[in-house]
Amino acid sequence: MKLILSIAKWVLALFFSSTILAVVAYRFIPVYVTPLMVIRCFQQVGNGESIKLHHSWKSLDNISPHLPVAVMASEDQRFLIHHGFDFDAIQKAAKRNMKPGKRKLGASTISQQTAKNVFLWPGRSWTRKGFEVYFTALIELMWSKQRIMEVYLNSIEMGDGIYGAEAVADYHFSKDASDLSRAECALIAASLPNPRKMDSSRPSSYMRKRQHTIEREMRFIPKFPKEGEDYDPETTSGGIYHKKK
Repeated sequence: MKLILSIAKWVLALFFSSTILAVVAYRFIPVYVTPLMVIRCFQQVGNGESIKLHHSWKSLDNISPHLPVAVMASEDQRFLIHHGFDFDAIQKAAKRNMKPGKRKLGASTISQQTAKNVFLWPGRSWTRKGFEVYFTALIELMWSKQRIMEVYLNSIEMGDGIYGAEAVADYHFSKDASDLSRAECALIAASLPNPRKMDSSRPSSYMRKRQHTIEREMRFIPKFPKEGEDYDPETTSGGIYHKKK
């Protein structure tokens, strides 16, 4: 029994030390590959397809300023003011999902999606969800909101074999991520619920409808703050930014 307890103690110590070090490292180091990218490559090989992996890291300063606003409008409007988990959205989703015949809603924040994309695997098991909560808490504690958004926009799946803002800008719009227009950013955000089926380069009427909805919501979200700026939602109807003291 003592041996088992000793092994368990060392395993836990190794887990916590390695995961914390990984989160600290990714606070500064670009994320060039994620578990999902690797999984998709194996799936392509298993299906007899050639490997498709398009990804190029870009700093947040070199991504269109419209894209952070678009993904917040679409995915997580309270991103700047919550601490990783939007409990209001979770409660609303739970109530809706209990009603029969209703389309199921998710309530994952951008922080949760970033944690999942960078450190975990796809799935809905309680084990994976538990790890997601753990990593979300870590990145919210150790990363700025700007870093979370930067990693999110570089790691999220945005098409079949396409990951991140630079790759989708290149393959779907033939331009750099920094040159994406407001409408194009809204269209990319409209594809995120299912980017392998919702192609932002060939949008369906449903995607166009989502795009217009997102563009309307973007009017109520100020531009994304730069590193060193705070967001104050109480000062004006849309919130303002001011330098940290």
